[in-house]
Amino acid sequence: MKRANQLQPLSRQHHLGLNLSRHAKESLDEPEEIAKHWDNLTSYINDMAYHFQIEDNLIANALEPYRATESDVASVLETLDGQHKQLHQLINTVEQSQKSGNKGVSVAQVHELGTLLYDHTRFEERELYPTVEKYLTEAELDAVYEASPDSIKRPDESR
Repeated sequence: MKRANQLQPLSRQHHLGLNLSRHAKESLDEPEEIAKHWDNLTSYINDMAYHFQIEDNLIANALEPYRATESDVASVLETLDGQHKQLHQLINTVEQSQKSGNKGVSVAQVHELGTLLYDHTRFEERELYPTVEKYLTEAELDAVYEASPDSIKRPDESR
C-alpha cells in the first residue's frame, strides 16, 4: 500500500512490530519461548513511546476538529486511544503481578499482547493512516514527518 511520504517513517516502524507480534501469537508454551517473546514485545512497545506520542498528540489533535462531523474520524480516534491504552494496560498488569510475587508471564499473556500489537498495527496501516491522508493538510503531514525521529528517516527522502 502506497503511503503518504510524510507517514513513511512511522509506517516503517511497524514492520518490526508486525514480525514480533506474529511470532509471539504463535509462541509455544515453553518458559524460554514465553520470556523471549514477552521481552521482545515489551521492548518494542517501550521503544515506540515517541511513535505513540506523535499519534496521540500530533495526529489525533489534527484529526480532532473532524470528530463531530466525520464518523470515520470519530471511530478512528476512539480505536486509536483504546488500543494504545489496552497495550499499556496489559503490560502494566503483568508487571504489577510480577512485583506482587506472582510467577512469570503466561503463554496466554504473550499471545494476548502479540494479538493486541498485531491488530493495532494493522489498524493503523489500514484505517488510521488512510484517514490521516484524507483529512490532514500538507502542512500537518509535514509536521508529522518533522516530529518523526531522524533514526527512522531515510537520507534519500530529502524533505
